[in-house]
Amino acid sequence: MNKPIATPRTTYRYFLPITTRWMDNDVYGHVNNTVYYSYFDTVVNEYLIRTGVLDFEHGATIGLVVETHCNYFAPFVFPERVDAGLRVARLGSTSVRYEVGLFKEGEAQAAAQGHFVHVYVDRITRRPVALPDALQAALAPLVVGGQ
Repeated sequence: MNKPIATPRTTYRYFLPITTRWMDNDVYGHVNNTVYYSYFDTVVNEYLIRTGVLDFEHGATIGLVVETHCNYFAPFVFPERVDAGLRVARLGSTSVRYEVGLFKEGEAQAAAQGHFVHVYVDRITRRPVALPDALQAALAPLVVGGQ
């Protein structure tokens, strides 16, 4: 297995500042690994809500996480600002692979990076559905690589 390499800030298309909270620290004095996944959820869902393509209460289509991964390079602590960078690595017919880089304020390399995959499903049947046009349009500016 190859050792992961931290990605640069310049490879992400959207950023959301997130402030660490006192309760994020664990007994080892740094932000607990499980909190990093909440930062992933926060940047993705904030972007989807802000662009008007996520109605988490009444929307007919919802995204379900089917895969997650995170590599850790440097710890965060309280109090500290996390710059959560977002990009889309794959925009499929029913799924999206979101990639997130978590950066210390002003740092060029990610302190942590990872991804999660949403499969978009009908809210009622939970069966996969085609990505709505509005969602595709909102995500298009975030797509990187050979889409």
